[in-house]
Amino acid sequence: MQGTVDGFSYGLVTPLVAYLMACLGGALGLRCTTRSMLVTHSWRPGWLALGSAAIGSGIWTMHFIAMMGFRIEDTPIRYDRAMTFASLAVAIVMVGIGIFIVGYRGAGGTALFTGGTITGLGIASMHYLGMAGMSLDGTLEYNTVTVALSVVIAMAAATAALWAAGQIRGFLWTVGASLVMGLAVAGMHYTGMAALDVHVHGSAVPAAGDSPATLLALMLVGPLAFLLLAAVVVIFDPLMVMGKPAPRPVEHKPGIPAHTVPGSGPARRPGTRRPALRYRRPPAPGRSRSPQNR
Repeated sequence: MQGTVDGFSYGLVTPLVAYLMACLGGALGLRCTTRSMLVTHSWRPGWLALGSAAIGSGIWTMHFIAMMGFRIEDTPIRYDRAMTFASLAVAIVMVGIGIFIVGYRGAGGTALFTGGTITGLGIASMHYLGMAGMSLDGTLEYNTVTVALSVVIAMAAATAALWAAGQIRGFLWTVGASLVMGLAVAGMHYTGMAALDVHVHGSAVPAAGDSPATLLALMLVGPLAFLLLAAVVVIFDPLMVMGKPAPRPVEHKPGIPAHTVPGSGPARRPGTRRPALRYRRPPAPGRSRSPQNR
């Protein structure tokens, strides 16, 4: 029996909140990626890891908030807890691989294509793995062409977002990129949901697993708290907001002369002063200078 699917049982509330969560995770992750390109190599892995976790958590949260509005007539929906949180791990790991490639190789050429492809596949894998964690009295079937379109949307969105992160511009630039990324991620989600067909078995056996309300309560404790913490880091780091490189301190080592900028003249020893230039008045027109004044 063909099941009636309703993806907007709460109206526009769940799509709007889900979109905002995708934008928040994208903005935080992109700023962390940009910050990693402005620091030394010792700090870069930490910023990239923070960005990966922010984007992965934002996408995962977006997916399950949107699933709160998903209903199938005549059958309850439950979620397998292990499969659901495994989709979060897949999202963070695969997004992290793509971000680390761009963070170390640059946001251009082969590195951008490879990083964007892996990140997009991570977004799509999270979506369909989360769908596989659904437990209901029926069978899920997908349209292959629509599924492929959703994967292409995810890869294109991830590539565009990583390119924007590599531009190292101001905070407003990242906000605009995150809005586009959130729209693309939400579009990927609902495109994937449009590919879904449900065949209800009609048996009286209840499905096993957690209800959507219970899963949402668990979800709010972890990823949303992490996104709040990442937002605090972004707000209190002026370099991440302005997008300017951090000044590199000059190292003073005994026996090693300081480096000078080309064209600035030879380096001076500490404590020495330049000789003052004496000003001499030019002779008046028509008058010759005597030997005593020369």
